[in-house]
Amino acid sequence: MTQSLQDVLDASGDIVEMLRNAQVGPNVYPGVPAEYSNWRTEQQAWAKTAVLFNQSYHMVDLEVSGPDAFAMLNYLGINSFKGFVPDRAKQFVPCTAEGYVIGDVILFYLGENLFNLVGRAPAIEWVEYHAATGKWDVKVERDERWAMRTDGKRKNYRFQLQGPNAMAVLSKALGYDAPDLKFFHMTTLEFGGAKVRALRHGMAGQPGYELFGPWEDYAAVHGALVEAGKDYGLTLCGGRTYSSNTLESGWIPSPLPATYTGEGSKGFRAWASANSYEAKCSIGGSYIPDSIEGYYLTPWDLGYGPFVKFDHDFIGREALEAKAAGPHRRKVTLALDNEDVMRVQSSALSKGERAKFMEYPSAVYAMHPFDQVLLDGKMVGLSTWIGYTANEGKFLTLAMVDESVATPGTQVTLLWGEPDGGTRKPTVERHVQTEIKAVIASVPYSEVARDAYADSWRNRQA
Repeated sequence: MTQSLQDVLDASGDIVEMLRNAQVGPNVYPGVPAEYSNWRTEQQAWAKTAVLFNQSYHMVDLEVSGPDAFAMLNYLGINSFKGFVPDRAKQFVPCTAEGYVIGDVILFYLGENLFNLVGRAPAIEWVEYHAATGKWDVKVERDERWAMRTDGKRKNYRFQLQGPNAMAVLSKALGYDAPDLKFFHMTTLEFGGAKVRALRHGMAGQPGYELFGPWEDYAAVHGALVEAGKDYGLTLCGGRTYSSNTLESGWIPSPLPATYTGEGSKGFRAWASANSYEAKCSIGGSYIPDSIEGYYLTPWDLGYGPFVKFDHDFIGREALEAKAAGPHRRKVTLALDNEDVMRVQSSALSKGERAKFMEYPSAVYAMHPFDQVLLDGKMVGLSTWIGYTANEGKFLTLAMVDESVATPGTQVTLLWGEPDGGTRKPTVERHVQTEIKAVIASVPYSEVARDAYADSWRNRQA
């Protein structure tokens, strides 16, 4: 008999312990080299010239089609679909009936009754579950990420062209000025002998496009972009660099799906398999709540408060209406103190006790990092994504803190490392916890990103 996610959870005895000791490290980015040149140059290229990210391998794609596709997705997301038409996209955020985030993906409205969701697996599995068990007249087709397949190809390629020279590169490839679309608007272009769907995006805090199309056009489109970028400093970015770009743009990529408990997701746990994302992921960091619910996040924690629209019926609406008045934690950037960071790193050069190693450029060592943010010894928030940016010369973390300490300039500390010497995760060596001084800063941290996103999908959606 096939085991379900619920079977795995029942057998674990303690869900928190299961996930904290899971033998899985951080997300991997297959299909591309770790570095094409070096991660410092690759980071600086998105701020100074242009970069080409290759997203063709690490994300899950789910095509949703049929007469009820629009209605089902509208019912599953906190977002309003008012005015949502083909050739548009939005960041799609589903919640549980209890009002906690499952995940987020980019939702592409490709044509009449035709959508595509792209991103991490939790939100996509939630959509698959409702398509399989609900009364919706829909069809779903999953295009699995590279690590989970053996056929050597996918349905679509996906590239991200970003940076101050991105528009010039695209214009050179096209042979005419690239269209200057609004954020999250799409169009169809033609270059490299292929038709290419293009989404106006800004992943690294710089203007640019996400470009995608049939897998058989991969080489032609990629080659045309590389050739067009020769005069504009276009740099290919490897997997090591890719995961650090969010530090500057301010997107938290790692909410733990809030489906491990709760009556509203009981059916999902029985439907999902023992190989589902929820059964296989890992948690790391200094924050250990009494129960798994301590890791659950609301849309406001993640900066998605503006996305919540009560103009439609959706799963979690009643719970979110009750939470709307607050209080809410606020998403911020933590700029870590340089001297404290060097103190932590210099411990690796001793034979005595050592702090948890801080890898460059991404210091994330589990799929879902959760570290305590402290003020005068009291926990006032949670830190998630952490790493170094050569553009700012700083180690940064993306965090969510109490309103009372969210003012830029407030001094706090990050509790770095796991208690009791660490867990059984293979990415965790024996170490001691230590506090790192930090300053609350704006999110996005990048000034360019703050300006570019002032009226965009990051903070305002109809």
